[in-house]
Amino acid sequence: MNLLALPAFSDNYIWMLHDGRSAVVVDPGDAAPVQQALESLGLVLAGILVTHHHPDHVGGVDELRPLLQGPVHGPARERIPMPFVPHADGDVVEVLGLRFAVMDVPGHTAGHIAYRQLDADRAPLLFCGDTLFSGGCGRLFEGTPAQMSASLARLAALPDDTRVCCTHEYTLSNLRFAAAVEPANEALAEYTRHCSALREAGEPTLPSTIAQERRINPFLRCSEPAVVAAARAQGAANDEPVAVFAALREWKNRFR
Repeated sequence: MNLLALPAFSDNYIWMLHDGRSAVVVDPGDAAPVQQALESLGLVLAGILVTHHHPDHVGGVDELRPLLQGPVHGPARERIPMPFVPHADGDVVEVLGLRFAVMDVPGHTAGHIAYRQLDADRAPLLFCGDTLFSGGCGRLFEGTPAQMSASLARLAALPDDTRVCCTHEYTLSNLRFAAAVEPANEALAEYTRHCSALREAGEPTLPSTIAQERRINPFLRCSEPAVVAAARAQGAANDEPVAVFAALREWKNRFR
């Protein structure tokens, strides 16, 4: 099985899985990169996975329907272009012979879901949309800090080798913020050098891994003393993870 990150817009990735014959794409906000990849690789579009309703994730769905030989899967509690198969926490989606468990991860949007690969014979995949980014997390457009904190905790508890396939190339800007939160984090400094080299070579920084994110992502480190201290300096009400997360997220919103 092949995993491709198709660039779209200025900083989106549309993830494509294919077996050399058929393909599934995740969050196709733009149809053109998908159409080009299908044509150049000689693939049939067998399905679409959607994590949430924002236009840069669903904008290409209807344009791709004439090529589609399978269903669109999406979150049950969001307005996704019809028709689609609605999914909620605990459902299992089968595509290209692979099984993905659906996880409810509200916060960025109210009904956001993620797809976690089951029964993987190698590092499993996680398609997490705009919930978890490498070095960061999504803004809270519809959810609460408590919801997003809980969603991130669920993702952080996945196996270490889980490949984090988020949908934006925000890594270097996220790592600049992470360094402001934890300037003494050596793992963060090393990862920043690695990601900088990838971008200089024109390569994506993604996928990351859950293990890597637990080492460097401040939003997954809300119980670490250095992160707690930084959040308290930014006005966190107390040392509890939700309060620390809320202060970090508000700080990140205004960080330049």
